[in-house]
Amino acid sequence: MVGIILASHGNFAAGIMQSGQMIFGEQEKVEVVTFMPNEGPDDLKAHLEAAAAKFDPEDEVLFLVDLWGGSPFNQSSALFEAHKDKWAIVTGLNLPMLIEAYSSRLSMDSAQAIAAHLVEAGREGVKIKPESLEPAPAAAAVAAPVNAGKPGEMTYGLARIDSRLLHGQIATAWSKEINPTRIIVVSDNVAKDDLRKKLITEAAPAGVKAHVIPIDQMIKVAKDTEHMGGQKALLLFETPEDALRAIEGGVPIKTLNIGSMAHAVGKVQPNKVLAFNQEDIDTFAKLKSLGVDFDVRKVPADSKDNMDNILSKAQSMLDQAK
Repeated sequence: MVGIILASHGNFAAGIMQSGQMIFGEQEKVEVVTFMPNEGPDDLKAHLEAAAAKFDPEDEVLFLVDLWGGSPFNQSSALFEAHKDKWAIVTGLNLPMLIEAYSSRLSMDSAQAIAAHLVEAGREGVKIKPESLEPAPAAAAVAAPVNAGKPGEMTYGLARIDSRLLHGQIATAWSKEINPTRIIVVSDNVAKDDLRKKLITEAAPAGVKAHVIPIDQMIKVAKDTEHMGGQKALLLFETPEDALRAIEGGVPIKTLNIGSMAHAVGKVQPNKVLAFNQEDIDTFAKLKSLGVDFDVRKVPADSKDNMDNILSKAQSMLDQAK
């Protein structure tokens, strides 16, 4: 796991770590370094070295720092120079950035890959009310939809299975790749949970509407040519079973992006981000029999994994566990 060092002038780093724990829970391999008014650069350097020494020798290190050019940044940079092939520094630390860093460590094991992703997460966390004061978004290149409907129907720029649903990788990397007009979480369970619905709708990137709807309603929406024509959707499913129900009900999805499936009791985990039980494996077999292709990637820049190989490994692990 990538180690994280939070460094700041004063107690800001300690405070934001506490805030992050309230939202994302206790975290391992996270150290806080505070630069106090009565300390000098040598003291700060010693604190940073001590923090980095608490990680395992093979761990990559990500510094999340308050201010570019300040003492915490400068002293972190001095340590970074000896590890610049693997370590990384990101400045402008804010709470959305920290939460996304915690989330990204679950599926990414490179400090530099996480750092590149966090820049957008930090920027997306800066919003304003009233929304009319937001600067107009720059025009983005429009990717061709992978699940195009008939003329007048909604098109589907991405349909993804992701147990985390709408998080930073969706709000930044995939939204910029797909340029949807709507993000739709399709889940009976989440549609009944007012708190999760509120968090999801508030997490939508600027200029994109987010909705949470039950599966049966999504099936109706997919057939609504009168009101939904011209809309480009990014669909998020919590489980493959939910995706199968939607597709069998008539939602015209030809390609499913497989992002993450959380581990739980009774599941096996053939790679770092995907966990399966027998029902999941059987569901993917049904999806394949319906002609659905699988695009196994966390973010657009990743190379595609082979879903058949992943499922075969998962089946072997389940068989051995019997």
